[in-house]
Amino acid sequence: MEREYMEFDVVIVGAGPAGLSAACRLKQKAAEAGKEISVCVVEKGSEVGAHILSGAVFEPRALNELFPDWKELGAPLNTPVKRDDIYVLKNADSASKVPDFFVPKTMHNEGNYIISLGNLCRWLAQQAENLGVEIYPGFAAQEALFDENGVVRGIITGDLGVDREGHPKEGLYTPGMELRGKYTLFAEGCRGHIGKQLIKRFNLDSDADAQHYGIGLKEIWEIDPAKHQPGLVVHTAGWPLDIMGTENTGGSFLYHLENN
Repeated sequence: MEREYMEFDVVIVGAGPAGLSAACRLKQKAAEAGKEISVCVVEKGSEVGAHILSGAVFEPRALNELFPDWKELGAPLNTPVKRDDIYVLKNADSASKVPDFFVPKTMHNEGNYIISLGNLCRWLAQQAENLGVEIYPGFAAQEALFDENGVVRGIITGDLGVDREGHPKEGLYTPGMELRGKYTLFAEGCRGHIGKQLIKRFNLDSDADAQHYGIGLKEIWEIDPAKHQPGLVVHTAGWPLDIMGTENTGGSFLYHLENN
């Protein structure tokens, strides 16, 4: 099938923190070398940040390197972590706070920020576009594009105007476009659509242990201002799951963002 195509030096799949940071860094390094490169980012969400699991405790070292002046640029890091509390939940009515000296170093968040990851991605997208990156939200990467030697040379976006079985609708069908790149970066997340295709094609998991996944639920609560403690991070383990064992372990988190 003949498809329309666009050519870039670098095609990046996924406008999350990794994909957008890579796009920004590539343009920065090219500018430092006095060169001009074309960088394209495609994002399946209707807008940047739409498919991010928002809400995170963010460690800013990488952002300090990418944009040392991020505060002046208005990055949405507004709530520094002020306190970490960890509880073991015994049942619906009782819990025990873990003493600080028992808490692993990796669970201490001094110097980190409680953020909306969606807002951070939208801010990174603005910085990327200021650097000359082309961002195309609303375009899902359907499959990788290979040359005659089996080398990845970009991606093909999903067809438009198809029914739920993938059959073209009369008068509405538009085939996906080829986005050709000298280099292609896949920043889709842990179970990316194309990532699974590439893992199978190139046997990338041949010497790897099976991946494990868990179910996570996130909600945003607006609470009584009298109970709001900006900068408080709470983690729990135990009830209603198992504290020990391998069958039903898990926990919870609670972050106090700005605006209650």
